[in-house]
Amino acid sequence: MIPAKADTESQKVFLDGEIKPRLAEAHTGKRAPYFIDALHFVLAPFLGYLWCVSRDFIQSPAGRQRFNVLGALNVITHELVTVTNDTYITVESVCELLHKLADTKLGIPITQLLDNARYPKCALVLAYLFA
Repeated sequence: MIPAKADTESQKVFLDGEIKPRLAEAHTGKRAPYFIDALHFVLAPFLGYLWCVSRDFIQSPAGRQRFNVLGALNVITHELVTVTNDTYITVESVCELLHKLADTKLGIPITQLLDNARYPKCALVLAYLFA
């Protein structure tokens, strides 16, 4: 199944021209590629269907309390660098993660592979990256 807006040809060009060469460099130790994405865990009870003699109902609080994890996974070493909070993933969270990646002091270029979320592409993050 292909998403409705996917341009498979441009994706193939990007994969062959950008990602594969960087991964080849990474396998030789000349680059550190990281996949970066956020997860949002909802803190609420989710009960499945159970076979039981009697049914018990558990009251749970209303609301939308979440635990957020913004992570960067090194494709080669599987090292995980994270930023967590219980509010929202914001531009500041992304900058904090980038700072943690810089603090690893690898001494080689870092390639970051991100999804299409808005916060990694905003002017503040770009200014942080190219400062």
